[in-house]
Amino acid sequence: MKSKTTLWKRMGLHDWFLKKEVTDVSQQVAVLTPDDVYKYIVQKFNESITQLSFANRIVFFHEYIICFNPADYNQFMDNKRGIFGLIIQESVKQFYETLKTYRLQGKTVEPSSNKWVFRFVSHPDYKSGDKSFIGKLLPGSNVQKEENLRVTFIPRQTGIAETYDINDEILNGFTFYSEGYYEVPYHEDLVLDDKSISNSENSILARFETIVPDKEFAGKKIEFLMKEEEIIVTGKDEQRDISSVFRIPSDWVNTPHLRIRFDKNDGKFYLASFGEKTMLNENEVEPSSIENISWTDLPLNSRMVLNGIVGINIFKS
Repeated sequence: MKSKTTLWKRMGLHDWFLKKEVTDVSQQVAVLTPDDVYKYIVQKFNESITQLSFANRIVFFHEYIICFNPADYNQFMDNKRGIFGLIIQESVKQFYETLKTYRLQGKTVEPSSNKWVFRFVSHPDYKSGDKSFIGKLLPGSNVQKEENLRVTFIPRQTGIAETYDINDEILNGFTFYSEGYYEVPYHEDLVLDDKSISNSENSILARFETIVPDKEFAGKKIEFLMKEEEIIVTGKDEQRDISSVFRIPSDWVNTPHLRIRFDKNDGKFYLASFGEKTMLNENEVEPSSIENISWTDLPLNSRMVLNGIVGINIFKS
């Protein structure tokens, strides 16, 4: 029986990223250090300014996805737990110092987002010492233009960075960790408040993924991170843009469609349906009304189907 190939390999990026070993296999690979990661992030920030800025306006990436080999990632988490938060502190401080310099030169320094986002992830095809970078202009944006999503990969053999435009689907190959997600509010005065750095290990309860059939979003995976103990899953007509609302831009989702809550007393998730039809793991969910809410157990790794069209998966954060 033929083994399944990943999208990563079918697109040819596996071989493009991970070139055949050209050096002596007995040569030891230098261990990644916190200073390596710090310098790498700052380098990618500076490169984003060069790539994105125009006229008198300074433009830069706000989301930084730093990818490692799984063993290298675990080595950071097992032996240097908490070091990523410190790296981010120093990185954002340096970002602000650079932006202050541009502002003093009379350049327009205005953000495209109100926050910085850092994700530290791993990929099973990466070897020890490999690392790559993916930058986004708008962190957390569900609809991202391909030209704003680029990966820069540094093979362990050559140490020479190569950059490539990629599709969102390629991110399916990476492993994202709740403890590897950090948010930092953007401060207009370009001064970092160290206490403002938040790690998702304690703040994100679950992760939701969906792909909608509407033409303008065809093939786009939408991700939502549940940070509130209760959220509303709603449709295209929803106007609110707040952390407790998961807006799915599709005509096939009712406004509202679901309420999902996390009960910290028993550590479980529950679902109530207000849409026309909701299936949970192939079983229809009894509809609720505002006056009479019926809660149903919602296990992690479940699949919900709204109105027979839109599928949503819930995962551990």
